[in-house]
Amino acid sequence: MRSYWNQIWPPLVAVIFFLGVWQLAVSVLHVPSWMLPSPGDIARESRGNASGIWAHTAATLRLTLIGFPIGTGVGLIVALSLHLVPWLKRALYPLLILSQNVPSIALGPLLIIWFGFGLLPKIVLITLVCFFPVAVAAMGGLAQSDRIMMNYMKMAGASKWQIFSKLELPGSLPALFSGLKISATYAVMGAVVAEWIGADKGIGYYMLLQKASYRTDRMFVAIVIIVLLSLVLFALIALLEKWLVRWKPRKTS
Repeated sequence: MRSYWNQIWPPLVAVIFFLGVWQLAVSVLHVPSWMLPSPGDIARESRGNASGIWAHTAATLRLTLIGFPIGTGVGLIVALSLHLVPWLKRALYPLLILSQNVPSIALGPLLIIWFGFGLLPKIVLITLVCFFPVAVAAMGGLAQSDRIMMNYMKMAGASKWQIFSKLELPGSLPALFSGLKISATYAVMGAVVAEWIGADKGIGYYMLLQKASYRTDRMFVAIVIIVLLSLVLFALIALLEKWLVRWKPRKTS
């Protein structure tokens, strides 16, 4: 508990200090609330409109929890395929990198034209956002296996499947979880972008409504919710990593 608290209190103090400076600056400089609301205004608005905000949050969370596993699965399939088939990696890896130069917001209208306004284009967009960090991290982890141990296993007569399942795959888990953490935060962002393009509920749709009415306080409420959802997903991935990668030595300060 003491070690956990030592990790928590520095960022916690920094956040409290930042919010205090923000509140003081808005009060002293008399900044209009429509331009920059204070943390107190944002908290009051979140309490006063809690039921409506929760309905939009639930819609975004549902979309994220559908798209994130699919994107993760696609990323793992791509990583394993490119790792196990070297010539396929040489052919497709540059295209994989080029695909990430296309902004997701630009793909949204095309996906709506191709798949309509239902759930499918939103899931496809989240998948496109999420799979790349997982694929790159997994490929990097698989390629950085212990060469000494690999040579030893080959001399011992281990098959390719045994080398993969006993050495390469377990050794890639730390890198894979790093990609999963990045992908988890991208999943929430992808869900919000998908709702900007076409939806009748969700945090992205809620933000569009509040932008049209110049409700800056509600815009900040939506931003806080996005941050919290991303942090929760990140923390869940970190807990799963701690449970699965128990053999990884801890760093000491």
